[in-house]
Amino acid sequence: MQHSGLARGRRAWQGGLSRRLSGLMSLALVVAASGPVLAQGAAAGGASSGIYSCVDDKGRRLTSDRPIAECNDREQRILNRDGSTKAVQPPTLTADERAAVEARERKAAADRAALIEATRRDKNLLARYPNEAAHRKAREAALDTVRAAIKGTQDRIKELQAERKPLLDDAEFYKGKPLPPKLKAALDANDASMDAQKESTGSQQAELDRVNRLYDAELVRLQKLWAGAPPGSTGATTSTSDRPAAKPATASTAGK
Repeated sequence: MQHSGLARGRRAWQGGLSRRLSGLMSLALVVAASGPVLAQGAAAGGASSGIYSCVDDKGRRLTSDRPIAECNDREQRILNRDGSTKAVQPPTLTADERAAVEARERKAAADRAALIEATRRDKNLLARYPNEAAHRKAREAALDTVRAAIKGTQDRIKELQAERKPLLDDAEFYKGKPLPPKLKAALDANDASMDAQKESTGSQQAELDRVNRLYDAELVRLQKLWAGAPPGSTGATTSTSDRPAAKPATASTAGK
């Protein structure tokens, strides 16, 4: 009896083990069969970045899981699963359109740089000339430099005229005859110096006019700034390189 009970127990245990093994094998087969399907679903979910939606040129509402070729020339909304907008894809530009956009961006950058530079210069002007009296004083100082050069040139012309008179008197003795080399050289040198001084006079007068134009233009901007206009709003400004820098040539250095 005891052996019979043990045999029955062993058979029951073996039968249970067999059923468990069979169940595990069935589960493995199901997982193996469903694996490719699950992988495909995961890949599809990873590749999809949303739903693309747009209205084409015929007024039709189009949707797709990828960019819509019919709407390359217009914006496409990228939607979340709940229909809310995730992002907006701008139109695909042609080469000409891209060039136009780049040109506008370059112009905008140049305008910003010009505004920054104009603001800097206006601030510098205000710091240099807090009032009209300070600007007037600076103008006169710049003009005085040029006026001194003009006076020096005029004085030198008078000296050359005085030096020429005895030379001409000597030349009277040689009318109709060749001048002695020394006298001729002296007259030629006097002529060259006189021409140089006359040229200097023209340049110095042009410099006088330029300085006045510069300060006139500055005064127009400064009057706006003194009245409360914000720096950078006064329009084009004159570069500081246009200011008188070195003292113009005087008679002592020109044509001697």
